[in-house]
Amino acid sequence: MRRLPPLKSLQFFESAARQLSFSKAADELNVTPAAVSQQIRQLEEYLGVPLFRRLTRAVELTEEARAALPLITEGFDTLAEAVERLSADEASGLLTVSSAPTFAIKWLVQRLPQFSALHPDIDVRLDASLETRNFTRDGIDIAIRLGQGDYPGLHSTRIFEEAVSPVCSPRLLEGPNPLRTPDDLRHHQLLHVDWGAIGLQSPDWEMWLRASGVEGVDTRHGPRFTVESIAIEAAITGSGVALISHAAVAEDLKSGRLVKPFDLTLKTDLAYWLVCPPEQLRRARVRAFADWLLAEAAHDDTLTRSP
Repeated sequence: MRRLPPLKSLQFFESAARQLSFSKAADELNVTPAAVSQQIRQLEEYLGVPLFRRLTRAVELTEEARAALPLITEGFDTLAEAVERLSADEASGLLTVSSAPTFAIKWLVQRLPQFSALHPDIDVRLDASLETRNFTRDGIDIAIRLGQGDYPGLHSTRIFEEAVSPVCSPRLLEGPNPLRTPDDLRHHQLLHVDWGAIGLQSPDWEMWLRASGVEGVDTRHGPRFTVESIAIEAAITGSGVALISHAAVAEDLKSGRLVKPFDLTLKTDLAYWLVCPPEQLRRARVRAFADWLLAEAAHDDTLTRSP
């Protein structure tokens, strides 16, 4: 164990000794001259030796203080450099982000180059999984989760809400049974996202058809997918019509790979949330990613928001 006096007393001594002035030290440290004098007196009592000769209008260092000052100044300089390196490390390095697969594939991945351009010293490791990761055990810095916002003990910020609409390949708007109205769905295969497989409930085809006033469409059959992005790929190939969230298909709609044959949209009780332990937000690289992601979502006009 190192035998050291209180760091604060050493700091006050170093400042006053370097400038040979209690008042200048007080200005530098943003305290009163009396506070400087008190800390130095406590240091002298701790060490058992005088550090200053107090003259009428000035102070002088004792021989012991003069000999120790360069080493103490060097020590504070080294400590300041170490703290600066720690701060720099916090603003750089590897950042592990856990994300729901569809969010990662259809929204986040295409935007990550923008984050890398803004923060070239931060390397993102993207862990896309349906499983709820443990932040400590799995080394996760921050997570994007689909749910209802109930994350006890964690800081959570809503990124955007979920709303679903039917989407399909443009090819299904043509041919012998073109999609013109919701009644035409009876001639096409329905693609289902099995939200229940991950413990979530979201509007399904039965709910959408009921809202659109359509009867006689069989919702019991058709492929079921536990990952929304796979249902999207199936729709792109022309395999059927999928009921998909807006954020997940925004780019596919923009590119023309998919179309929305009908206007009816159903809101869900789900949303994407940015989640992490509260203390993680004090880390510079975590805060940088969180601020960037929320700003990106705020400027994305394809997303659904609360009024």
